[in-house]
Amino acid sequence: MVHSVRIVGAGLIGTSIALALSAKKIAVELVDVDPVGLALACDLVGCVAVSEPELIIFATPLKALSEVIEEQYHLNPNSTFMDVCSVKTEPVLKVKASSLPLNSFVGTHPMAGREVGGAESARGDLFLSRSWIITPTPESDPSAVALVKDLISELGATVIEMDAAEHDAAVARVSHLPQIASSLLAAQLHNIPDKWLELAGAGLRDTTRIAASDEKLWKEIIHSNADEIRELLINLQNDLSEMIESLPDQEAIAAIIANGRQGRAKIPGKHGGKAREYTYLPIVIDDKPGQLGAIFNECAAMSVNVEDLAIEHSPGQLNALITLALSDDDAIKLSNHLSSIGWNVHPIRK
Repeated sequence: MVHSVRIVGAGLIGTSIALALSAKKIAVELVDVDPVGLALACDLVGCVAVSEPELIIFATPLKALSEVIEEQYHLNPNSTFMDVCSVKTEPVLKVKASSLPLNSFVGTHPMAGREVGGAESARGDLFLSRSWIITPTPESDPSAVALVKDLISELGATVIEMDAAEHDAAVARVSHLPQIASSLLAAQLHNIPDKWLELAGAGLRDTTRIAASDEKLWKEIIHSNADEIRELLINLQNDLSEMIESLPDQEAIAAIIANGRQGRAKIPGKHGGKAREYTYLPIVIDDKPGQLGAIFNECAAMSVNVEDLAIEHSPGQLNALITLALSDDDAIKLSNHLSSIGWNVHPIRK
């Protein structure tokens, strides 16, 4: 188990790691070149000075990594080092060009984040139940890898090991391309009348959520992983051309939409692994305090696990529709129980 950590970089990821470690009474020190951001992070975390950290985490922008590597290695030659950059090939090249020996370094990437950055957005539970990729090199010392794995486990994440090249290919598809697509879609909203934007529903908000991300961060990520991203953008460009050519043909349009739906269905469920098929139980409740709590009390009493919850309620409406996502057996059991004690339960749907 790790006992002392220094985190270089007091942004979203660095401060979130510090919050989680501090809550576990692990000595953690934050350092940053920005005194304002560092002061906020330290007020949140309650930083201490760590003179000989077991583990040093590089949570800086990629452009600052080379300088930070040299500085921290010369100060702490006996420490283990890890990074949390969103690409993994380039950090290894920077370490190889530095004084830091590869056997003391383990590349990592937590698959967690928010579209808003900075210490003010940090959360101690940011990594709970999330994947955290590690990309050790053949030179990485087993004790260094073990220490990094221990840290990740302390943060509540699940370790996934792969090499740096595979990582960069994977995240280009599941992270970098979605960011680009979201940004390009949101860019189409310029010069649109405000009254049109007032019509926007969940679809537009969902697909453009990550367009609020920091361009200073993403310009580095996209540029560093350009070789992987270029091919994906060409494929997307071809698909857009196909959609344009299909506009006169309803069946061709349907085939493109269906292909997308089938791709979406491949995304794993919230705990990873094969996506689950949920059964949905609609319940109409009165708009008054305690209704949701009462339903969840009944769920607990029946040992029913609610996987997800949706609420539809208009201002001034005297009732609301809640829809619980459950396993098939739990949906039937809960539906029968709630109906028997007077709740306004509607037919189960798949």
